[in-house]
Amino acid sequence: MPRHKRFAFLIVSSMVIFFLCLIATGCSGDNELRSGAGETEFGNEFIMLATTTSTYDSGLLDYLNPVFTEQFGIKVLVIAQGTGAALESGSRGDADLILVHDRESELKFVNEGFFIDRYDLMYNDFIIVGPADDPAGISDLENVIEALNRVAEKEHPFVSRGDDSGTNRREKKLWELSNVNTEQTWYFSIGQGMSDTLIFTNETLGYTLTDRGTYAAIKDRLDLEVLFEGDPLLSNQYGIMAVNPEFHPHVKYEYALTYINFLVSEEGQNLIASYSLDGETLFYPGFGLE
Repeated sequence: MPRHKRFAFLIVSSMVIFFLCLIATGCSGDNELRSGAGETEFGNEFIMLATTTSTYDSGLLDYLNPVFTEQFGIKVLVIAQGTGAALESGSRGDADLILVHDRESELKFVNEGFFIDRYDLMYNDFIIVGPADDPAGISDLENVIEALNRVAEKEHPFVSRGDDSGTNRREKKLWELSNVNTEQTWYFSIGQGMSDTLIFTNETLGYTLTDRGTYAAIKDRLDLEVLFEGDPLLSNQYGIMAVNPEFHPHVKYEYALTYINFLVSEEGQNLIASYSLDGETLFYPGFGLE
């Protein structure tokens, strides 16, 4: 074969082999996409946790995950989303497990088979925050329904996450119980996470419903005060569950179960109870509680 033809043949052959290799390694490419960080120092020893912005913004996972990784050699890579998005991510198999806070929706997905090994993990509460002078006068009211009705009556700005998160779902349920039509000029639905919602609320001198953890994590940057708390309707339960490997065989179910068992163990529950900011406990152990 002439030299120039032999050279062209080698180039074409190399290109064919290269593309065959890309096809053959398609699964590893998917793992890099799912990791959100490419190759880690643990190689394939990692799991994807889809969770709420509230657990992420509070700093709790930065406190828990290094302890787990040190013990088991498994890196936990976190996708912070609203609860609705996290449930959808898990149901599609885009995560190995999820940690969210909308018990009704969680149990619906479990009953449909998308998730298994679900446990109540921890709890805290929702609070209503607003300007220190409380222009709507909600701080002395007896229940959260009265508080929301007062905000609506006075037409003070109320900022909603509007992102189908667990917090947003609870807020919408409370407005329904209040019989208030929120399609009003004083109501702002911004489609953002909790931290950004708090910042927007601060800028508009408005009110918002927030989980206590995120508020505590950034309150030093805000001129917002806790104006209403303590109503049983503001209880905030978090659940953890694994993606069902029968639906998505590629998920790392055994690693996910190891993480779940760690968090519901006595050690994991004690770690959750010991996490605080400025002396304030943000989450309480919830495993085994009704």
